[in-house]
Amino acid sequence: MQVKFLKQIVEHVAGEQATKLVDLLANKKDINEFIIAKKLDLTINQTRNLLYRLSHLGILSSIRKKDKKKGWYIYFWTLNILRSLEILEQKVKKEIHDLEKGLASKKSKRFYKCPSCGRELTEETALLTNFECQECGEIYVLADNRPIIEEIEKKITKLKKELEFIKKEREIEGDKQDKKLQRKIKKIEKEKKEQRAKRRKERERAKKREERKAGKKKSAKKKPAKKKKKSAKKKPKKSTKKKQKKSSKKKPKKKKK
Repeated sequence: MQVKFLKQIVEHVAGEQATKLVDLLANKKDINEFIIAKKLDLTINQTRNLLYRLSHLGILSSIRKKDKKKGWYIYFWTLNILRSLEILEQKVKKEIHDLEKGLASKKSKRFYKCPSCGRELTEETALLTNFECQECGEIYVLADNRPIIEEIEKKITKLKKELEFIKKEREIEGDKQDKKLQRKIKKIEKEKKEQRAKRRKERERAKKREERKAGKKKSAKKKPAKKKKKSAKKKPKKSTKKKQKKSSKKKPKKKKK
């Protein structure tokens, strides 16, 4: 059902030939444009024109990579399913709106039809020509709108059912995209957390290295030598010669007889 819807919107935008793209790109990612050209049996320029028309509306997205051997850029294409379903949903809604508008006109107004050429006009327009066909000259007759009204009502009913299917597919695809996005966000957050932890460990290791270096520098410095206590100078001994001289002057007293 999804492939059918995708083909509808691709055909609406780029023609019937482009519907083959859906088979090539559905449930695949980053398909080489040269492979697409080969599968579609088109030249690379024709293929690119087709792809650009679809990418302009967001139905296709692309990335480019440089060919290392030849030096030019090659585009790789992916089908944007969600965007395609959104465009198709808008298209079907517009069709329903236009049909309902036409149905209201058929029910509220009277129409006249030429029995010869089949030309149909509103009563106001037929009055301007005095109910005479300007193509063949026949007189207009009142048209029976019941078959046309029934046909329009059937188309509207069919399109409304189709619209419900498209909405369901869009919701399913939207949920897939949301889950994919959440997984991507979690992965990025995990990577950031791991990087922060890694940087923190590196800072801690760098800090420890700096501390070790600082410790080695301290130990390498010589400790200042302790100052030797100055030995007290011995005072030279006073010579005893003077004392001896003094003592020599004093003569001992003679004992009396």
